Amino acid sequence: MSKPRQHVVPVGNEWGVRRERSERLTGIYPTQGEAIDRGREIARNQETELVIHRRNGEIRDSDSYGNDSMPPRDRKH
Repeated sequence: MSKPRQHVVPVGNEWGVRRERSERLTGIYPTQGEAIDRGREIARNQETELVIHRRNGEIRDSDSYGNDSMPPRDRKH
């Protein structure tokens, strides 16, 4: 089984970082940028994926920091 991803999600007027399959938030931040920075740090440390959501819950972006045997082609860079 793969490692749980980190998600940046809206929390009221703020943003949270939540581990996949967990109800508990790792942290709450005033801006999405701050939440992304913290989520990215956690994803790098755990060698997993970061999934960034929009305010409406849709997935906006994702980045992988793990050892993926079949990595997607990076079209952002």
